[in-house]
Order: sequence, then structure tokens, then C-alpha cells
Amino acid sequence: MFKFIHAADIHLDSPLRGLARYEGAPVERIRGATRQALERLVQTAIDEEVAFVMVAGDVFDGDWRDYNTGLYFAGQMSRLREQNIRVFLIAGNHDAGSTITRHLRMPENVHRFPTGRPGTVIMEEIRTAVHGRGFPRPDVTENIARDYPKARQGYYNIGILHTCCDGRVGHERYAPCKVGDLVLKNYDYWALGHVHTREILHESPWILFPGNIQGRHIRETGAKGCTIVQVGDNGSTSTEHKDLDVIRWTHLVIDATGTDTGEGVMRVVRAGLEAELDQIGRRMLAVRIDIIGSCPAHGDLTRHREKWINQIRADATDLSHGEIWVEKIGVRTSGPMEMERLEAGDSPVGHLLRFLDKIESDPESLRGLTGELAALSEKLPAEFRYGDSAMDLEDPQWIEKIMPDIREMLVSRLMTIGNNR
Repeated sequence: MFKFIHAADIHLDSPLRGLARYEGAPVERIRGATRQALERLVQTAIDEEVAFVMVAGDVFDGDWRDYNTGLYFAGQMSRLREQNIRVFLIAGNHDAGSTITRHLRMPENVHRFPTGRPGTVIMEEIRTAVHGRGFPRPDVTENIARDYPKARQGYYNIGILHTCCDGRVGHERYAPCKVGDLVLKNYDYWALGHVHTREILHESPWILFPGNIQGRHIRETGAKGCTIVQVGDNGSTSTEHKDLDVIRWTHLVIDATGTDTGEGVMRVVRAGLEAELDQIGRRMLAVRIDIIGSCPAHGDLTRHREKWINQIRADATDLSHGEIWVEKIGVRTSGPMEMERLEAGDSPVGHLLRFLDKIESDPESLRGLTGELAALSEKLPAEFRYGDSAMDLEDPQWIEKIMPDIREMLVSRLMTIGNNR
């Protein structure tokens, strides 16, 4: 019986471009989070007494300006060497873009798989065969899984692969393959990387993405970490997720429906933040807050928007002693009966709402709208087109899903503009 850790997408020292534009953002703390998460990964491997650690690509984040990032990673791998823990790495699309990565010497406990063809490492002491291949260049678009060798008879077989298996939404189609392609290899476990959200694609054999070990921005919300895998003497396999993140990114939607006053809304927001703090344990919370719903407090919120936004930030600091950073606040409320009154009227807002009703209730109109938005979709920045919160303007179901949010946002913005004139 033995254990190993499956991790991926460390993106060590990710530059997080654009973070500095947020006033008051704890920039250095957020940028240092990937190093702290890596330290937690190493400590977990030591505490769990694992036989080896697998990192399924994107250890780094493209090219670096100097060797410090690589030397830091090598130092952490040396900690594992001192505990006789082996490390298996493959180059992902981000690693392949780094010239320094290719020339950096790693401790002898670290094995980097070749990039031109799959390689195999045999560990006779635990009767295990590990098969893997890295990216020779950032844009690998062929199905490299097909070239992986067949399973070794009498061994526990593991495949390590950086891939967009089954075309994961919001991720570039690198090393595309199907779950069926992997099952046909008759391996016992497939350690995948590239997708930053934990996802189990198949059991028996296990095929899964562990997600990245630390969220880097608001599109990477929720718990982040690694997977601890336990292998029994009979080859049975069980998996367990382990949180490693030191900063938890969260999108908190506050429903203020029926709330009478701005102070009442603040109490609801505060309760939501307290609940989030209770769930995340001893780590920093980076949160985006959206306040929605039809409520009498709407007028107060929109007339004194800056006042209430600053109040929320102050409450967050008070609640957490500085351990909550509010990334952005959106106020998308509406007044009671306001939608019905506006929609029935002859104002431009009324015409707009009736137009939205028609689109939402007519599948053909929704499909037509996606065609109109196709050109816009191509011009969106990458951060809006990829990731867990990607905007899919060419999917009618996605458009239909966000129509209520579009309605509330447009009315709130238009009414706010009218009140400020």
C-alpha cells in the first residue's frame, strides 16, 4: 500500500497583471500566495508520507525575468528529497514557453518527462509504472495521449498528461483527447492538468483534474488544492481533495429583496461575509460582492452609492481584522414594482424591457442574438473569454441564463443616470 499526491497548475510567481489597478489591493500578498500554496503542498507530502508527488504541468507561468522563481521551486523540491519523496513533472503549455525552465537543474529526486515522445519510469519497490510526456511548445494541438504506451502488466499504471480532455469550456484546446482514449490505455490512474477547477471525469479508472493549488483572480473561485491518492495492496484506489490555498477567491451574491433601508442591506451583506469567513478557515478572503433584488432600499443604495460601497469595505475590514479584501462591489437592485411599472410605460426603458421579454421568451430570437454578438465575442479580452466565469456570447442557453441579470443591471444603470441629471 502507498500514497501519492496529484497536483497541477502551480503557476509559481504568476505576475497577475492588472491587479495593481485596484486601489488598496494587497498586491504583494496575493502575488506571494502561489509560493505559500507550494510550501503547503510540500508539507502535505511530508506529513502524509507519500511515495511521490506528480505535477501535471504548468509549474511556472511562462518566461521569467531571472532564475529566482526556478531556484525557489528547486529549493522546495529539495525538502522532498530529504524525505526520500520523488517528484514527477511534465511541461505544460506555460512551461514550454520558458527558456529558463528548460535549462534549470533540478534536485535528483525530480524526474522531468521528455517532450518529444512519452517516457516511462518504473518503481519496482511499489510495482508502479508512471507514463508521461511534456509539451515541446506552448501550442500543442494534437492528441498526444494516443502515443502513450500500453499498461505494464503486473504494475499499477499512472498516466500524467496536460490536456483539455473532452474540450473543457473556457480552456484552450491543447493536447485534446477523449475520456475514451484514456480508458483504452488500461491505466489505473490518469493525473491530468490544465483545467483549474477540480473535476472527476471518470472512476475505475480514475481520471481527474485536481485544479490549481491557488486561485489567482476572481475567475478562479472556491477551494483550491491537490488530490491525495491512496493505493491498496490489491490495486484499489481512493482519492481525497486537500485544500492548499492561502487566499480564497469568492463571488458573493447578496439578495436584498424586501430590505427597507441601506442599513438593512448592510446587515445582510455583513451576515454574508461572516458566513464566508466561517467556511474558509484561517485564510484570507478575496471577494467580489453583487447586491441584487427588488427592495425599498434601492433608491437609497443608488443615490448614495459611494457611501454604501465604502461602508461595505469598512465592515469587511472590521469583521476580519484586514483578512477580507473586497475586490469589487456591484449594486444591481431595483425598486419594488419598478420593473412592472417601467415595462408598462411608454418610456425608452419600457420599450427596452419589452424587447428583452421578447428575446427571452423566443428561442429563435435568442439564437439570432448570439449571431449578432459573435463579432463582439471575438473582440473580448482573453480574461472574459476563458476561465470558470467565461462569457459565452455564442451560446443561447448562457444568454438566457443571464437575461434576468441583464434586465436588473440595465434598469439600475439607466435609472441611476436619470437620477443624477
